[in-house]
Amino acid sequence: MPVFEYAPAPESRAIANLKDHYKPFVNGEFVDGSGEPLKTINPATEEVLAEVGTASKSDVDTAVKAARKAFSTWSKLPGTERAKYLFRIARLIQERSRELAVLESLDNGKPIKESRDSDIPTAAAHFFYHAGWADKLEYAGYGPNPRPLGVAGQIIPWNFPLLMLAWKIAPALATGNTVVLKPAETTPLTALVFAEICQQAELPPGVVNILPGAGDIGASIVEHGDIDKIAFTGSTEVGKAIQRQVAGTPKKLTLELGGKAANVVFEDAPLDQAVEGIVNGIFFNQGHVCCAGSRLLVQESVAEEVLEKLRYRVSTLRIGDPLDKNTDIGAINSAEQLAKIRGLVESGDAEGAQRWTSPCPVPDRGFFFAPTVFANVHQSMRIAREEIFGPVLSVLTFRTPDEAVAKANNTPYGLSAGIWTEKGSRILWMANQLRAGVVWANTFNRFDPTAPFGGYQESGFGREGGRTGLEAYLNV
Repeated sequence: MPVFEYAPAPESRAIANLKDHYKPFVNGEFVDGSGEPLKTINPATEEVLAEVGTASKSDVDTAVKAARKAFSTWSKLPGTERAKYLFRIARLIQERSRELAVLESLDNGKPIKESRDSDIPTAAAHFFYHAGWADKLEYAGYGPNPRPLGVAGQIIPWNFPLLMLAWKIAPALATGNTVVLKPAETTPLTALVFAEICQQAELPPGVVNILPGAGDIGASIVEHGDIDKIAFTGSTEVGKAIQRQVAGTPKKLTLELGGKAANVVFEDAPLDQAVEGIVNGIFFNQGHVCCAGSRLLVQESVAEEVLEKLRYRVSTLRIGDPLDKNTDIGAINSAEQLAKIRGLVESGDAEGAQRWTSPCPVPDRGFFFAPTVFANVHQSMRIAREEIFGPVLSVLTFRTPDEAVAKANNTPYGLSAGIWTEKGSRILWMANQLRAGVVWANTFNRFDPTAPFGGYQESGFGREGGRTGLEAYLNV
């Protein structure tokens, strides 16, 4: 089957309105942080995008005090009034969506079509959805007078910078809390433009505070004595450290951590549809997804057919400039993450898995890694056990549904899973057997603000999104 050639269709980087310097946002104003400035890098070109002022421990204390003061009035606003601010924020995200999408792709490395069609619209949707809850909390099932917790400290990762911010901030504000948020060190820019949106929406000073910085700033937020709630999305190792720090304190905690999701394909599945789901499950956002379907379990009778279809489909993916609207696979977020991916791929080679890498041309400059599929993978291999967080798929086989369940659950993680079969009864049976917070059927990577998301075991605890996600920010 011929593959269509596409002429370059680059989005203009000028749309991002990129500034030379960005500052922390505290008490409604952009302030000079007292930490060492950092330079944020475009992972597709390795060029410096901007200098970002960072916070220090004293800035964390200032931000927490501002949030505490703002809480005394914000928490007492009627829900209908809080909702107005969230609606304004949602509409402003929509109005500035093109700017935010380009900025996200520049700072993160993800393809513009993903930023434009997924990240930014879903971020706005979270604010719209939670705005609707702000005046209905007494009907959410948490008692007649659910109360906010106070000041929420929030720490977000680099894979979905603005979307993860929306997941955290929208429910916190809807329920009457105030926020001190730290964006990831490598992707702070859309969070700081979001601070501009807060100003445009005339959000009261101190309700949202954004502090760029490295891990020490996240640690300062976690250990601060006047923060009532910690919400963290990131690595399992850091999540464990946070849990140890919070243990014995009155702080509430939610953790959304790593994953090693199983995507299970039965012989009766619509294979062409399943292949599209497999590709979306692991190669979306360069595999930088906690719930990525990085372990493909295929019934033995169709394994060769699936692998053949999969290799062909992956060979058609285009890797390159994230701002090109035709790009399917963008840049790996950092040199550090690229080195980790390469190390794990080398372990797959060393342990005897059969490696296939897409023949697509890879740019000479920037942090790129071609989509890779490993066959003949055994459960003992590192590539089957450890989270690679990159465009690398491990393929295992099974014969019976019971074997599929046993292999899918043979992991310390438990964030997500996928099932591909035409039998509804099998879907329901499998979903009940799989130890995962989210189970998709005949699809993968589908997200909606109305649906709760979260994990089990080393993938964390607590839920974000939906009515269930409100509980994490309420004193119930």
